[in-house]
Amino acid sequence: MDVKGTVALITGGASGLGAATAKRLFDAGASVVLVDLPSSAGSAYAAELNAGGGTGAGGPKDAGPRAVFVPADVTNEAEVQAAVDAAVNAGPLRIVVNCAGIATPGKVLGRNGVLPLDVFNRVIQVNLIGTFNVVRLAAAAMVETEPVSTGLGGPERGVIVNTASVAAFDGQIGQPAYAASKGAVAAMTLPLARELARSLVRVVTIAPGIFETPMMATLPQDAQDSLGRQVPHPSRLGKPAEYANLVAHIVDNAMINGETIRLDGAIRMGPK
Repeated sequence: MDVKGTVALITGGASGLGAATAKRLFDAGASVVLVDLPSSAGSAYAAELNAGGGTGAGGPKDAGPRAVFVPADVTNEAEVQAAVDAAVNAGPLRIVVNCAGIATPGKVLGRNGVLPLDVFNRVIQVNLIGTFNVVRLAAAAMVETEPVSTGLGGPERGVIVNTASVAAFDGQIGQPAYAASKGAVAAMTLPLARELARSLVRVVTIAPGIFETPMMATLPQDAQDSLGRQVPHPSRLGKPAEYANLVAHIVDNAMINGETIRLDGAIRMGPK
């Protein structure tokens, strides 16, 4: 599917993987709706994208794609619906990328006692319930669009890309909540793809390994370098642009559907 002239809704779009994806799609000619918390840099980032004009627009800036920031908590139904409405008002909503998430660590039996249930629940709420909240509301709007040709035969309406993690398969000590939330995102990929197939909407999940994100940036540089060396090849942290490139390929390649793709340099995480 050609992204030019479409609208992409991207959660977690103000930083990290989401910001890189927004830029990649914007430069290819898609208008982007950045969904992130009110405290994020979403407004400034949308302005930055608009100042560039979008290299895929093929015309003056005012005729090309536009970036819009809509503050929202992905677990809030009304706020996510407002973001979806903004996307629909901007044009045909054909791309949804869920990058919003948190990675609060916590052992079941930690130094301060048993893991508080609300800590576990918050991770599940944001990573799993938040992702599904966006999927269900965006899908309802997406199925109302007119199908377009994929260029290689067969029409489609759009594609939803969710973000899991290698922790879904190689969860480490201290990651029961995170691994459970991301494992569930991976698990719902196929049933979502099967259901939405009748509406010509694809659903795909990416499971990144260790990437350069704002969460990773909180670690000391030597810790980041050590993690990078654990990746077999290339022996470094992943770049957000590499995640964005995979999203762009998924959108372009209509045969990718119902799959969780590891993007991890062949790393298999150890227990800790």
